[in-house]
Amino acid sequence: MKLLTATSTTQDPDERGGELGLKFGDRFDRAAELYLQHFDDLQIPADTVRCIAETSHAALGVWAPGLAAETEAIAAAAHVELWKLAAVGARTEVLAAAPPRSEGECSTAVFTGVGRAPETMQTWDWHAFLVPDGLLVSLVSEEGRRVKMFTEFGTAAKIGVNDAGLGLHFNILAHTGDSDHGGVSVHAIARRILNEATSLEEAEKIAASAAVSASTCLTVFELHEGSSRAASLELSPSGMGIVRPGEDGWLFHTNHFLDPELCRGDTMPADSTTAERYQHLDAIRGSLAGLGPLDRARAACGGEGAKAAICMTPDTGKPLIDQWCTLLTVCVDVENFALVYYPGRPDEAAAHGLTRF
Repeated sequence: MKLLTATSTTQDPDERGGELGLKFGDRFDRAAELYLQHFDDLQIPADTVRCIAETSHAALGVWAPGLAAETEAIAAAAHVELWKLAAVGARTEVLAAAPPRSEGECSTAVFTGVGRAPETMQTWDWHAFLVPDGLLVSLVSEEGRRVKMFTEFGTAAKIGVNDAGLGLHFNILAHTGDSDHGGVSVHAIARRILNEATSLEEAEKIAASAAVSASTCLTVFELHEGSSRAASLELSPSGMGIVRPGEDGWLFHTNHFLDPELCRGDTMPADSTTAERYQHLDAIRGSLAGLGPLDRARAACGGEGAKAAICMTPDTGKPLIDQWCTLLTVCVDVENFALVYYPGRPDEAAAHGLTRF
């Protein structure tokens, strides 16, 4: 995955969308083309994809008009049909119309406590063929918050930080309540939290206000007066669960529900590695704290290097749609308002170094 960067200083969503669409029109168009083909490969009917995309965008227009306007401006400037770009923005909602695959996405670790800034790391696992390019954006929200985020071309946000000392990681989930009803995009919820929230309580309130049709976990963390807090917000059409760190300050999340009520409806396939990855993080907690981002990436492998459970390498013996890859290793530095990343696995990050954005 090649990472491209953009900076926008306007607080006007139409202007921002126009800037992004003009600068990266070919990337937005390519992302829409790749995702529509992927949905077809998953045997999701084309009319279902369009219906979910349009319904989800309409829901976004009510819940977050500025984000809807930004999407519309990107589509216009990039000369991409709005519903096609909206299908990328609602890619999790479209995927909810098909049974979950045997794998999930992403492993997250956050360490918080009194007298310390959050120490975080996430692997972002997805299909390399779907994301030849990723996007790092620095922007100013309508509310005046400075935001830095990583996302795909066409999705509102994924992983990020704002200048209020609040950051966010992102993990997909699957639940019996998921449907093709086309609710507010979970990626838009992540973006609105980054745009507006200055505390965990505000982030929880924003997330709880959205009617969703697909499940996802947003792990939110903050630094306030020298101490840090975190919570995993497990979003589902059946409700929102909130998971707090353990007594030792650690909070881990992969791709299964941890909330005791919501986990009863978990539909992540039994052959997913989500439990294995969670157990790996839990097992190395004693050696992961108190490290800088580079050493944290190295320690996260637990001495196993590329063979660590959280490091995904595509199995070329499987169909393309079942080939998973760790496309990004990222630490969120809320204290210094930065994303520290490497476009690959944690063992590769440890070997080649991290970049600060």
